[in-house]
Amino acid sequence: MHKGFIITASVLGAVAVGLGAFGAHGLKSLASPAQLTTYETAVKYQFYHVFALLLTALLYAHFPVNGVIVSGKMFIAGMAIFSGSLYLLTFLQIAGYNQFYWLGAITPIGGLLLVLAWVWLAISVYRYNG
Repeated sequence: MHKGFIITASVLGAVAVGLGAFGAHGLKSLASPAQLTTYETAVKYQFYHVFALLLTALLYAHFPVNGVIVSGKMFIAGMAIFSGSLYLLTFLQIAGYNQFYWLGAITPIGGLLLVLAWVWLAISVYRYNG
C-alpha cells in the first residue's frame, strides 16, 4: 500500500465532489452550456483518476516496484494538468478573459500523462517478478 497516494486520492476526491457540486449549482446561471460541458469533463476525469490513483496505491502492496510509483505520480500530474487546465479555462471564460483560449492546448498534455500512467502501470505489473 502506498499511503501518500491514498491520502492524495482522498483529498482529490473531496475536491472533485466540491467542484462537481459547485458546477451543478453555482455555475449553472453563470456559464454557457459549452462551458458547463468543459467543466463537467474536468470533474469526470478527475474522479475517474482518483480511483485509478487509489488502485495504484493498493497495487503497490502486491507489486512494490518503482514503475507503480511512477504511474501514480503520472496520474497526479495528469489530473492536475488535464482537469486543472479545463477548470481554469472555464473560470477565465466566465470572467470574460477569453484571451486565455490557448489553455485548451495544454489539456492534451494532461490527457497524454493519464494514458501513459495506465500503460506504465500495466507494464510495471506485467514485468514484476516478485
